[in-house]
Amino acid sequence: MRFEEMKNRLAGLVIFRELLKDPVVTAFREMLESRCRTDGETFTASCAAFEAALFESGDNWSIYLHNIVMESENVCIRHQAAGGVSPVLETTLRRELAFFDELSQVRLETLADGLAGAPDFLESWTTAPSDISGDYMQRMREVGSKGYGIFARYHVFTVENGQLTPVKYPDPQRLEELPGYEREREKVIANTRALLEGRPANNVLLYGDAGTGKSSAIKAIANAFAGEGLRLVEVKKNQLYQIPDLMDALAANPLKFILFIDDLSFTANDDNFAALKAILEGSVGGRAHNIAVYATSNRRHLIKETLTDRSGDDIHESDTRQELMSLSARFGLTITFGSPDRERYLYIVGQLARQYGVEMEERELAVRSEAFAIRAGGRSARVAKQFIELCKAGVSC
Repeated sequence: MRFEEMKNRLAGLVIFRELLKDPVVTAFREMLESRCRTDGETFTASCAAFEAALFESGDNWSIYLHNIVMESENVCIRHQAAGGVSPVLETTLRRELAFFDELSQVRLETLADGLAGAPDFLESWTTAPSDISGDYMQRMREVGSKGYGIFARYHVFTVENGQLTPVKYPDPQRLEELPGYEREREKVIANTRALLEGRPANNVLLYGDAGTGKSSAIKAIANAFAGEGLRLVEVKKNQLYQIPDLMDALAANPLKFILFIDDLSFTANDDNFAALKAILEGSVGGRAHNIAVYATSNRRHLIKETLTDRSGDDIHESDTRQELMSLSARFGLTITFGSPDRERYLYIVGQLARQYGVEMEERELAVRSEAFAIRAGGRSARVAKQFIELCKAGVSC
């Protein structure tokens, strides 16, 4: 393919037109244009600008182009997620992908060949064998479990200014690293499998004492099922008013989403109370089949109550209490994570000791871990992990 044709093909992208806004692709396009003008000086400057942009993320043009194509959110992949792509769109898609395969192999030597004044002092960027066409068509076939756009690359997100922001380095917590609460977690796992399989799934409330692994369980489940199309969106309590718009945007996505609200509790006059009630089936819009809310709390009814609340001057005090308790009732599945008794605590300590490679006689491990729990304020899975980590570090405890 000659340079003029290459320039025109790049300018004529339809399906992947958003790629023209990418700074590296923009610099590549300007480099092509200067090469077509056969202006050695301008070409040198544009080559340097392209390399400066590319080298910010690596020196391999093939890998860079492959990555941005694979992460592209375009009309074809959205249509594929919704049910299928028309013949016209598919033909255009395949043509552009074949063009990217050729474009990914272009090196400086290729562009500089036969150009007077071409830079011989610049070191060329690198390329590598690449099958962008094959990989992207595979992504199209797996869109239900792999997703598209940022959902194909990341599986954990937070919310910033109403928009999803990927978590590049999420907590790598695994289910097998959380001994002691297998029975409680199994209910959450079963509900999550129902969500992934398109069966009716409940919103879930995990409540109980601090340090029992409620939040860790949800993070571990998200990690375990990421490959099956599960994505986790962590939402802060003060962001609840932004969730309806977010849920509308996610409803058409082929993936399944857990909206994770950690350490949830309200005061009786909290504005966020009504916002969460609406999210949990209380609005005119139906629940999206691919979204469930998983929340953790140290309070069974999520509301901070005082004796004054019970003996106040509300004429319909019973109705008021029912209103306060109605929020937790909207979680179809409520699971209690209680503080471990001595037997469960020592089981957790023993399992963690094996995971961390802490070698200690069983009786000594029990005595020292119990003493540590007393100093820490009581038994919990968190206290057990802290004890084992200190032992592993060689700290006397």
